[in-house]
Parts: sequence; structure tokens; C-alpha cells
Amino acid sequence: MTSPVPDTTPATIAPVEPVVAASSEAASSEPERFERAGAISDRLVDNIETVVYGKRSEIKLVLTALACDGHVLLEDVPGTAKTVLARAIAGSIEGAIPQRIQCTPDLQPTDVTGLSVFDQRSREFEFRPGPIFANVVLVDEINRATPKTQSALLEAMAEQQVTVDGVTRALPYPFLLLATENPIEYEGTFPLPEAQLDRFFLRTALGYPGVDDELKILTDQRFAHPLDDLEPVVGLDEVQELRTAAQHVYVDDVLHRWVVELVRATREQESVVIGSSVRGSLALERAARAWALLDGRSYVIPEDIERLFEPVLVHRVVFTPAFVARARATGWAVAIEGFRQSCLELAPQPGSEEDPLFEGGAARPPEPA
Repeated sequence: MTSPVPDTTPATIAPVEPVVAASSEAASSEPERFERAGAISDRLVDNIETVVYGKRSEIKLVLTALACDGHVLLEDVPGTAKTVLARAIAGSIEGAIPQRIQCTPDLQPTDVTGLSVFDQRSREFEFRPGPIFANVVLVDEINRATPKTQSALLEAMAEQQVTVDGVTRALPYPFLLLATENPIEYEGTFPLPEAQLDRFFLRTALGYPGVDDELKILTDQRFAHPLDDLEPVVGLDEVQELRTAAQHVYVDDVLHRWVVELVRATREQESVVIGSSVRGSLALERAARAWALLDGRSYVIPEDIERLFEPVLVHRVVFTPAFVARARATGWAVAIEGFRQSCLELAPQPGSEEDPLFEGGAARPPEPA
């Protein structure tokens, strides 16, 4: 466990700007762009999977957020490799800096953002950056921090910058925030308000490993941790290539409309007090692009959107007390699946039997002339 404000942090940190050679990008064709991005994503996922076993789908979800400038809320029990995942992502990117913030009720906003300290020699105030000035930040048990400290993260998550003493400072690039919550212990916690939950690009959980994977963990950590041997496999410029390629993934207009109808369906359920915001529509469309790219495709299919419905939209929805009570009785997984099916009934998948007006199934990009 590290101190919230490490003394070894330099006084100033210049943000690393995303740099991609304009000439090479102009010269490369779309197939080459996606081929390079696919190779980058495969290297990232494969490298992280050498220390986080059996969680390829969950790793891809987190990298989906990275490719969309988003942030992730991991709601999981202790000991499920959340910290290892954050360190593995940072360790896989050459030059990336990881930091960890252990949230407690006495954690102050300046412990996160940094503060100005008076220098006796220069007779001036000098800014000491906090741990938020890193590439991959793990905010452990975010709901144990007070609302005042939680709000200090809002500007960083939304705009990738921090304002202290009236001065705005850009955060390093890339910037990925992974926050964790313990779903089984709520005593002494401060639940995140809906406005802050909406800032998270997606919410997911790693879960316990399978039997074979847990046996492998016992064997591999007998003498040292696999993180000690982890080597970077991509550079900061390649992360930007991944993000640029995700923006160029093809999404048919039919799927665009379905994304909007699906998000609007969350607002029309009897079990919902407040449905997903427009930010949910933006996040679902962007996540579908990045997920398709990580899956080796240059186009989005309806199954991508269905797969991402729960991690992208559900945490943006406020349910009625009656729904919450039923969910506690039946289990959240069952309740959320029922909610998803209700939304799909209101906004059926294009080309499905429930939507006979659209023929042709999954939309594909037009063939080149």
C-alpha cells in the first residue's frame, strides 16, 4: 500500500502528447491501419494475460475503455487481480507510469490532485503533483473516500486535466483510471452519486479465476511475481494508433439508430427511475467500435452492442426500490438479464424476428468500388 502523495514525484510533469506521424498515417490505407491496430491490441492482450490468467474478455473490456479515452469501475471482491491488472497495463506500455490511491475517509482532495508547497529557498509556492498525474491510476475502494475527495476525480476523468489554485494542468497521456468497489461491505462507505457513476465509461468485474488458472497462479508465484518479468510491448504512439483506428471502425446507420433506441428503452421501463443519459449512447457506440477492433474486425455487428449493453449502460440507470428488492432476492445477474431482455423487446435487434421490417441481418461496410 503506497502513500497517496509520494515524496519522490517530480515537481512538474509534462504531459506526453499523442504523436503519430502525419505522413505515415496519410500514406497508410484503411486495411493497413486496421491490420496494425489489430497487431497492437493482440500484443497488449496477450502480454497482460501472462499475469492475469483466464480473463481475456475482461481484459479486452478494460482495453476497450483505454481505446476510447474512458475509465473503468471494477466492482469486485478483494483478491481478484485488480491491482495486478492496472500494473500489467502500465507495464505493457513503454514509458507508462502507474499509481495507486488507497481511499480512506480521511483522504483529502489534495492527496489526489497535489498541492502548492512554500519553498523556503525560492520564497515561492511550488506545485507538488499528486498520484493522479500518472498514466494508469488505480483508485482502490473509491466509495470509502468522502464525496469531497470523490469529486476531485471528476475533472480528471472528464477532461484529463486538474485545476489546483486556479491553474489548470494537463494529465499525462494516455490516462486510464481504474476504480474499485467492494460489493459485499458497505459499512463506512460513501456510495458514488449518479453523476459520478455516469463518468465511468463502463463497469465490470474480474471475478475469481478457474481451477486450472488458480493452480497456475500458485505455481508461478512460488518464487516471484510474474509482474517482475513483464516487458512493455507497445509504445505511447501505438496506443494513439489504436485509438485512431477505433474511431474509423465502420458503424452502419441502422446500428446507430438501434443504439439510440436501445438507450431510450432504458428510460421507458417501469423498473427504472432514471434511464441512461445521452452519455450512455455515446459510450455504447464508441465501445462497440473499439470492441470490434479488439475482436479483429473493421466493422460493428449487433452482437457487439448486445455484449456491451450491461457493462456500458446498467451503471447509468437508477432502478426503483421494488426492482432493487427483487434483485436482492433473485440475484443481480438474473435481474439485470431480465432488464436487458425487456429493453431488447422495446428495441429489437435489427434483422431479428422481432424486427421483420429490416432484412439483411448484421450491417457490413460497403464493398470498395
